Amino acid sequence: MLLIIPTFIGISLITFIIVQMAPGSPIFLKLHKAGGAGGSAVTQEAIEQTKKLYGLDKPLPVRYVLWLGKLVTLDFGDSYKDHRPVLEKIGETLPVTIQLNLTALFLIYLIAIPLGVYSATHQHSVGDTLVTLVLFILYSLPSFWVAMLLMYFLCGGAHLNLFPAAGVSSYDADSLGWAAWLWDRVWHLILPVGCLSYAGFAGLSRYARAGLIETIRQDYVRTARAYGFSERTIIYRYALRNSLIPIITLLGALIPSLIGGSVIIESIFSIPGMGKLAFEAILSRDYPLIMGILSITAMLTLVGLILSDILYAMVDPRIKFS
Repeated sequence: MLLIIPTFIGISLITFIIVQMAPGSPIFLKLHKAGGAGGSAVTQEAIEQTKKLYGLDKPLPVRYVLWLGKLVTLDFGDSYKDHRPVLEKIGETLPVTIQLNLTALFLIYLIAIPLGVYSATHQHSVGDTLVTLVLFILYSLPSFWVAMLLMYFLCGGAHLNLFPAAGVSSYDADSLGWAAWLWDRVWHLILPVGCLSYAGFAGLSRYARAGLIETIRQDYVRTARAYGFSERTIIYRYALRNSLIPIITLLGALIPSLIGGSVIIESIFSIPGMGKLAFEAILSRDYPLIMGILSITAMLTLVGLILSDILYAMVDPRIKFS
């Protein structure tokens, strides 16, 4: 847990430099949106005043140290766009993104592990070949392309109108009962969650398959077979538990990939989450908001890595922490 501190500082430093040195300036975007200025002298004066207002007149190392100092007190600064506190804007959108990503994460593991077990226990069979082919096709499909196809064919227009095309709830969701509200939320999240999760379980199931194939070749599995245990008991009680180590390791990598994917998916489906907020912040070069979102994402990733370490000891009793 103490390693989170230097790791986070390293992540935030690299991110801060990339964000600040990326093409485009919030100053020119702000002045252009406001209508620009009349002459070159006035324009330069406006630029300097705006730089001073946002603190962009200071050297890059000084800006980072000032930002890091505020971060210790959980002060992410104010958004350049509407001058609202960054933490307040993230607090409004983060629950939606967490709900979307936790649902996708649960679905990924729920589908990937059984598929991996089936492929490992039916190695080189027709079923294993078909599952492998379908999963590799799914893994190769870009999520934004799949999302637009699903919207085109399943969200009204000239085709089927089965799912809502935008948002996470209907306009009258607040007036619905608990069960109706839950069903409305689930119905809105089916397509976004599906677009976020299909590549994840396609890739993760291959790791589950490889891990289980390696495990069932171990001596203790052969010993369990010699004792006369059923194949189901051997697979699910002994082999599967020990083959989950690489699957748990990937938990920390799945979290940032899901949040990164939610930037695209939330924008396509107009979901008011942190991903859509990040996309808008990048377009407007809203440095404080971008850094706030990336900092939250980095912390979620580091928490996912710690959770992976804790789960190691739970699934494998041979691992002990002292």
